[in-house]
Amino acid sequence: GPGSYTVGTMSERFDCHYCREPLQGKKYVQKEGRHCCVKCFEKFCANTCMECKKPIGADSKELHFKNRYWHDSCFKCFKCYTSLVNEPFMLRENNKVWCSNCTAAEDAPRCKGCFKPIIAGDQNVEYKKMVWHKDCFTCSQCKQVIGSGSFFPKGDEFYCVSCHEHKFAKTCAKCKNPITSGGLTYQEQPWHSECFICSNCKKQLGGKRFTAVEDQFYCVECYKECVAKKCAGCKNPITGFGRGTSVVNYEDESWHDYCFKCTKCARGLANKRFVCHNGKIYCAECPKRL
Repeated sequence: GPGSYTVGTMSERFDCHYCREPLQGKKYVQKEGRHCCVKCFEKFCANTCMECKKPIGADSKELHFKNRYWHDSCFKCFKCYTSLVNEPFMLRENNKVWCSNCTAAEDAPRCKGCFKPIIAGDQNVEYKKMVWHKDCFTCSQCKQVIGSGSFFPKGDEFYCVSCHEHKFAKTCAKCKNPITSGGLTYQEQPWHSECFICSNCKKQLGGKRFTAVEDQFYCVECYKECVAKKCAGCKNPITGFGRGTSVVNYEDESWHDYCFKCTKCARGLANKRFVCHNGKIYCAECPKRL
């Protein structure tokens, strides 16, 4: 107790300091050099318990801390009601006392999943200043525990790799499987890099020149070798790349525009009148000189 007063039974002639009733043969309290009966002590002198707000009588055990007083029976943890007599405690807001365990739990971060405290030793997951118990961090779609595995955030939701692929990932135009990373786009359709390949040599075409022929793709080399028409003049492939992108077609034959010229005078005939004689091409003037 505080020890600032003593309790005893009066054997001499004294009167109560407050009510002037004789104290001889009665229980009394001496405080600050004054004698008073128990009733007046509780009325005028006793400290008030911080918890129950009642006076702490002369017969009660009193606990005090920083000018605050409690009955020993009232000195309990505000959260779990465990007696804190002879136990470590913390005085928190509203003059409430907490045990060390409840203090640690109250000050601990709260799980965004179950809203319970995450205390020391709990396995947890942190992301952008948010924290979950490991078992509370689950996929928003399938509800399976993600834990410390890979995940994809979408706003306030989180998805495991499998659910994210099925719900959000683009589908490859060739194999129809989700594109989880990388990939490319051709004519507004997504492709895996390993699916966008030359139909002949199977080399990947991403970032390279290629030609599309009836939904088939060819690298420059394979297009020249396997697909491109041969120029009736120089006998080389007509690829449409580089010099000679314009092509002249006549009957079943094709020429580079710079190869389509008069057999006799070598005048270029692309976009000009010409004459075909015995399978050869001439300008309009040269047949007259034959």
